[in-house]
Amino acid sequence: MRSTRPRKQFAQHWLKSEKALDRIVKAADLSGDRVLEIGPGTGILTRRLLAAAESVVAVEIDRDLCVQLAKQLGKKDNFLLLQGDILEMDLDAQLTAFERFLNPNKVVANIPYNITGPIVQKLLGTISVPAAKPFDSIVLLVQKEVADRLYAKPGSRAFGALSVRVQYLAECELICDVQAKDFYPPPKVDSAVVRLRPRLIETPAVNPKHLENLVKLGFGSKRKMLRNNLKGIVDVDTLVQVLEKLDVNPQSRAEDLSAAQWVNLSNNLLQMTDGRSIGS
Repeated sequence: MRSTRPRKQFAQHWLKSEKALDRIVKAADLSGDRVLEIGPGTGILTRRLLAAAESVVAVEIDRDLCVQLAKQLGKKDNFLLLQGDILEMDLDAQLTAFERFLNPNKVVANIPYNITGPIVQKLLGTISVPAAKPFDSIVLLVQKEVADRLYAKPGSRAFGALSVRVQYLAECELICDVQAKDFYPPPKVDSAVVRLRPRLIETPAVNPKHLENLVKLGFGSKRKMLRNNLKGIVDVDTLVQVLEKLDVNPQSRAEDLSAAQWVNLSNNLLQMTDGRSIGS
């Protein structure tokens, strides 16, 4: 068996700060919950989760780490270890034979930074196809720059297409910052813990695919005004008319509109164009 050295190919950086680990578990607010942990690594967070949750399903891609985790934690009756890539895994299918671990309702994870976007999409879904069974909460340790984008406010430099996509589907809040020195080995960037709470969409898009395409095009060039980014698919006069109706400055850039304003923009443009969907 190899030593527990982090592997670069899996972007492994293991959190060692007791304070940060405690903040993660506190943010998860566990009480009778079924937890999904992505990338348990050496199990330092897993042990805390097992002590607080009803059950923990841990998905680890590294086969050697799975051997060690199974040896150390395999006898705990509230622990299930699955080896594989979470992005390729059909979790529901994997859990059908394990009744106690079915339908995890919370996610807690220190995820590889190089696949943060795909993992967030896997957990939340997309604007056009939200997750069929939303989690109650998702607590993630991510790169600080990505965290800033997830909970960014409209008008800020960090606010972008990712902000709109995530905030359409969930409430996002910063739990705490985590310094690079709190990991082994230390990454080249600082990190942060965020909590996402998927929610019912109060004002859903009439055509979610239209909204999804509109956001993608609107943020195509952040330095341009929104009307210039969209002029290829929306008549400028029509767009200006809709923006003024929504009390939005026609000279606004994409990052100036909140997720709710993007929904209103999409819905009103559909009304003005007889329901024709952009990009479809």
